[in-house]
This record gives sequence, structure tokens and C-alpha cells, in this order.
Amino acid sequence: MTQHPVLMAFTQERSARLLVNYLQSQHIGAQYVSQVGDHTHGVVLLDEDQEQQAQNIANEFVSNPDDHKYQQAAWDAGKTVKLSPVSYFSAHQLFTSLKEVPVTSVVLILCITIYLLAAIGIHQPYEFLSIQPLAELFNDQQWWRLVGPALIHFSVLHIVFNVLWWWMLGGQIERKFGKATLVALFMISAILSNVGQLLVSGVNFGGLSGVVYALVGCVWWLGWLRPKWGLSLPKPLIGFLLVWLVIGYADILWVSMANTAHTVGLLSGCLFAVLLDKIAKYYPK
Repeated sequence: MTQHPVLMAFTQERSARLLVNYLQSQHIGAQYVSQVGDHTHGVVLLDEDQEQQAQNIANEFVSNPDDHKYQQAAWDAGKTVKLSPVSYFSAHQLFTSLKEVPVTSVVLILCITIYLLAAIGIHQPYEFLSIQPLAELFNDQQWWRLVGPALIHFSVLHIVFNVLWWWMLGGQIERKFGKATLVALFMISAILSNVGQLLVSGVNFGGLSGVVYALVGCVWWLGWLRPKWGLSLPKPLIGFLLVWLVIGYADILWVSMANTAHTVGLLSGCLFAVLLDKIAKYYPK
């Protein structure tokens, strides 16, 4: 039995480990234990001087255990907190998560819906959204086509990779800065990356990856410029994505990659982070 004071006990291991990870991310010494009284999972405090701060965090956790920041703390620490089958497949939890980040959810649902429609032979959304040469755009005035390719995907791997990154990073930005900021980042990065790719390779491309790289650049640079905002990416992930970008230019993969869109997206996200840093007084610290 531990000699350290018990901060809180739970009936589920997931809850205890999430709280421990978050406390550690706040520089509070905490540890998971497997048996606390009548409960099978608990959290003990390693430094009694931090008891009041830890108790406040624990109370906040109990009132809203599904808050994204707790899972994010586990992610940033490089730890995986296993979700129980009941919570993972809970329709209520899924709806709550979608409702918390409406812009992120709408884009995700649009991408998946458009892809599934194409999979069953309904290609009208692709035709409606695909980009045109700039001369035609100026003539037809169909300006939505500057954004449209971001919602088009051509394979399961393509869409899964993009929507997972969009959900994680877009959700972070929307929760921190609000809907308008994410809409602005989405529109700016989609237009710039799509136009850049159009000028280099023509009209035959699509995918959310230019926007995803913008999200990566934005979160990456905010983690450097404003670490107190709590947005960051683990360095190995940043390295992986940058290496993937270089591999795309090497043209050694079995698929054709929109390299210009990725590069322009990344740069636009980094510049967007600089802009947020400059107007920091309008955002939470």
C-alpha cells in the first residue's frame, strides 16, 4: 500500500490514468495505483505541497472527464490511454465530440460523405468541386472551386490519413481559438495550396492534405512561439511529416502526391501562427 496521499479513486483504469497524465503535464507529481480501498484504480500525490492545486484539477476532471485536453496530455506525453469498448462505441459520446467542434465536424463529414458517394458511383460532387484553370474560373465565376479540391479524396488511405489529422489538429485549434479562426485557416490554406498545385501540375488533384499541413505548421509554430497556449506536436511526428514531404518530392512512391499543395499549406500554416502570435491579446493566454 502506498505511503503517498490518495488524491482520487476510480472504478475505471482509463479515468485514473488520464488524470495522472494531465497532472504530470501540469508539473504535478502523481502516480497511478491499482488498488485504493474499495476501488480498483487510484491516483496518488507524490508531493503534499501540491495538494490544493492537484485537488482543483481533479475536481475539474470529474466534472468534465471527456474534455479533449486530458486525452491530448496523454498524446503529448507519448502515452496511449486505452478506451473501454463502451465509451469508444458510445453514440452519445460521438455526438458530443462532434458538437464540441462544429467546423471540424462539418469538414470531416463532408469529406467522408463525398468520398462514399463517389464509391457508389455518384460523382457529381467531384465534378462540382474540382478546380478549373484560372482563365475558366475568371470566366465562370465559380470561386468555390478554389476550395473544392480540399474536400475530394481518391482512396481509403488518402481520406483516412487526412481526416484523422484534421480531426486532431483542427479540433485543437477550434477549441482554443474558436470557429472563426479555424474557418479562416481552412479557407486561406485551401485556396493557397490549391492554386499553387494548379499552377504547377494542372487540374487533376484533390485532398485535404494541403490544409492538414497548414494545421501542422500552425500548431508546430504556436508550440514554439506561445508554449503557454498548450498547443504542440511531438517532435517525432513533426519529423515524420517533414520527411514525408521530402519523400513526395523524390517521386519514389507508388502514388502521385500534391507536393506543392503540401508545401504551400505548411508555409501558410506557419505564417498563420505568426499572425496569431502578433494579435495574441485577443486570444486566451
